[in-house]
Amino acid sequence: MNALDIRHDLDASVTVRDGDTELFRYVYRPDTVQLESPKPYLHPLRTRAGHVVSLFRPHDHVWHKGIAWSLPHVGEENFWGGPTYIHGRFYVQLENNGTQAHRRIAALDRSDGTVTFAHDLDWITQSGDMFFTERRTLRASLISAHAWALTFETQMTNGSGTDVAFGSPTTKGRENAGYGGLFWRGPRSFTGGQFVTADGQGGDEVRGRRMEWMAFEGRHDETDVQSLVLMVDDAANPNHPPQWFARTEEFACLNPAPFFSEELTVEDGAILRFRYGVGIADADASAAPALADAVREVLARSDASTAAGEPA
Repeated sequence: MNALDIRHDLDASVTVRDGDTELFRYVYRPDTVQLESPKPYLHPLRTRAGHVVSLFRPHDHVWHKGIAWSLPHVGEENFWGGPTYIHGRFYVQLENNGTQAHRRIAALDRSDGTVTFAHDLDWITQSGDMFFTERRTLRASLISAHAWALTFETQMTNGSGTDVAFGSPTTKGRENAGYGGLFWRGPRSFTGGQFVTADGQGGDEVRGRRMEWMAFEGRHDETDVQSLVLMVDDAANPNHPPQWFARTEEFACLNPAPFFSEELTVEDGAILRFRYGVGIADADASAAPALADAVREVLARSDASTAAGEPA
């Protein structure tokens, strides 16, 4: 397999390439307007064959951006984008759209077939208050001739001066709308695709179920080929296995949502940690179980790297 290359566009983004194919661009300092809660994002995402499997700023939800760590209810602050759900009033636009602001790069490395990028961020409310600090680490590696894996790790420290409850629209009263966390928005052509789980294949009825991993099989326009996007929730994550916010009928998305139906309170000064594995493959639904196993192996190697003292 080819070795991955990484390019750094100073003060803007990093791009990871697999030969002639750009697997992803991670924009760590976006030019997003405040209404959309500025945050780093991964887009475009591609398979090893070069097929795009993400969508940026769709007109129906302009705050959706490829894959992003997006949280709609952090206390009373919105780090998701757009309006905030208020029970009895539905969605209301408030002046609470916070920013995940890049502060400094902690690691930029390529070794043993893995590319690593780590940086520190400040979570700042729209009113300008420091809320959380974060160390975020992304790693990419090739896992087969047809697939690659991304690990996403976050360590958030509450510096707000008070306890903060993480939640979702469902914890605020909207049924079966527990989104929040690592959120993937798929291409328009993936609408009407299918989910793959350890229990088999399905549609929107899987939303809200608890499981370790879930995949989305979608089909591309023009080429008519299929791609597979899979997410694995690490066993050490809070509320593992998570409930999933997942859609296929209105649009394609996957989101292991740790605060789907129950708030998680983070005490002042406490640290909150999450880690996820993402597998992207030129494959159909039948490849999902093997891809999940391969992504678990990547997460296990990431455990070993962290134990050896590399960035968490």
